Amino acid sequence: MNLSNRVRQGDARAVAKLITMVENDFQHAQKILQELHHYCGKAVVIGITGPPGSGKSTITDRLTKHVRKMGKKVGIIAIDPSSPFTGGAILGDRIRMQDLATDKEVFIRSIGTRGHLGGLSRSTQAIVKIMEAMGKNIIFIETVGVGQSEIEVIKVSDIILLVVMPGMGDDIQVIKAGIMEIGDIFVVNKADRDGADKLITEIEMMIHLSDNGKRNPSIIKTVGTENIGIDPLWKEIERLIIYLQNSGQMYQRRKNRIRKEIYDLFQENWQEMFFQFIGEENLEKEVEKVLKRDNDPYSVVQKLTEIFKGKIFKGGN
Repeated sequence: MNLSNRVRQGDARAVAKLITMVENDFQHAQKILQELHHYCGKAVVIGITGPPGSGKSTITDRLTKHVRKMGKKVGIIAIDPSSPFTGGAILGDRIRMQDLATDKEVFIRSIGTRGHLGGLSRSTQAIVKIMEAMGKNIIFIETVGVGQSEIEVIKVSDIILLVVMPGMGDDIQVIKAGIMEIGDIFVVNKADRDGADKLITEIEMMIHLSDNGKRNPSIIKTVGTENIGIDPLWKEIERLIIYLQNSGQMYQRRKNRIRKEIYDLFQENWQEMFFQFIGEENLEKEVEKVLKRDNDPYSVVQKLTEIFKGKIFKGGN
């Protein structure tokens, strides 16, 4: 049985092998991803982001156990900061959600950022596709924080949960810093702590001020460690799914996701071709000239672009 068929049969070893191929040798993985594409598009992809320490892993863990009781099959993509020495994920699957590892219908994969935004976004999209093909109904993408790179990655989701907690000082400033519009549901976790109601009031004020005519994000209180608020949170997610489907927004979001995937793939293919035709050695020579002020970056780009175009039209010779 070939690799794509084994993935579709839910063979965890085949899935792990293909994901590793996606991360390390994307060109070879593309052919198998092409075969799997026709079996994708049925899962709901839920992004979970928020400041470090807000309890995203706990919320992911509790939601997973909640939907497993409904018989749903779950995939989890945990995005971790990369080790500066190995390039691999630091936190790792098993440390964060150990007891889920024994459930055969839950597949968890950590991926490291490796300081490569474009590659991470591409890998995440591909892994979502692989998990869909292996039959997962719900796929969670959990980030490590709310940086710009993670926001780009989280945009491959259908729905985004923004997890916050009281008592983190400048959390509300983090929320204000351009991520307000990405959250579909605000999850105020650790809501048994002082300051939870104040945080909710501040979020409500921001939602009111940023009224853009779209559906306002809902706010759900949880205490993840005690499994409090998880059932209302899942019911709110289900209501949101129905709303997005009925309003046509789910279709539009997925259309945007596909557009982003094509754009990312196109950009990476051309970037690869560019460096293949120009060559690292020639690029380094130009870098040295700019460093010595013998040239400027703008002229270098124009020059290299002309060389690239010339080689493209001559078939790379």
